[in-house]
Amino acid sequence: MRIFLVIFFLIVGVGHAQEVLVEGHVFDKKSKTSVPYANISFLKTLKGTSSDEDGYFYIDVPESYLERDVHISALGFKDTIMSAKVISENKKIYLKEESFELEEVVVSHSLGDSQVLNPISSYSIKSGFSSAETPWVLALYFPNIGAAKKYLERITIYVQKNSKFKRESSKFRLRLYDVDKNTRKPNHDLIRKSIILESSKTEDFVSIDLSSMGIRIPEEGIYVGLEWLFLPYNWYTNTYKHAITNKKVIEDRFAPTFAAVYQKNQNFKTMVYGMGEWSDFAIKAPGNNENLIPAISLKMSKKR
Repeated sequence: MRIFLVIFFLIVGVGHAQEVLVEGHVFDKKSKTSVPYANISFLKTLKGTSSDEDGYFYIDVPESYLERDVHISALGFKDTIMSAKVISENKKIYLKEESFELEEVVVSHSLGDSQVLNPISSYSIKSGFSSAETPWVLALYFPNIGAAKKYLERITIYVQKNSKFKRESSKFRLRLYDVDKNTRKPNHDLIRKSIILESSKTEDFVSIDLSSMGIRIPEEGIYVGLEWLFLPYNWYTNTYKHAITNKKVIEDRFAPTFAAVYQKNQNFKTMVYGMGEWSDFAIKAPGNNENLIPAISLKMSKKR
């Protein structure tokens, strides 16, 4: 039986409060250019949205949410927390560029033996991860075993078909992180380029060749992150009957649904980023020690 897991934390009830529209644009504070695909989340709630290609965002929230703080995150920029009331009044968010040293990327045209971590077969896919209410990043850790220098060659992400999503494709962002040596959590983005991928309705996977980028896998390993984008393009509704009240419930969902598999190897670790922090995400198979992880395969090569 296939099951679908919705990424969520604690839901804060709001009753039937009057809603207000919060809208605006996200900008680079230095260049004053728009920041596309920034994720915007109301802290201590599950309400959130993303800016579009032009940096514009909008969301309807209960009026009481204007008293809350909002967390804004975007690739290449420092995480920012602002008052919702300030955002509502000014309609502009300015983000500061994140400054840190990245390892020099050296393109290698001569690669040796290839190795695939977490190979996936279609029959092994038993579940899926979907997202509702607020944007998340779902990240899978891949260990770097052995002393040889290894480079990313290809990443393949498996998705599940969803009959309720009617568009031909959905968009998501690929993130690559190094590992914090102390916490073992995702740390810095390994690349600043925003890699937006599209999952097709007719295909059950998305694959990207990264060999030309010369991305070396850090000694501590690497996290491959899948970031949902809360755009109208990805939106659909899900209808179900409440387990207790039996009333009809209609909720907003955002594609894609990332496929999941059970993995015996405990080296593969799943974490989720939401509302400004990384948290462990561990689901075990009934009756054994296998963990449910995103269906992501990583192909790497050794440099000759």
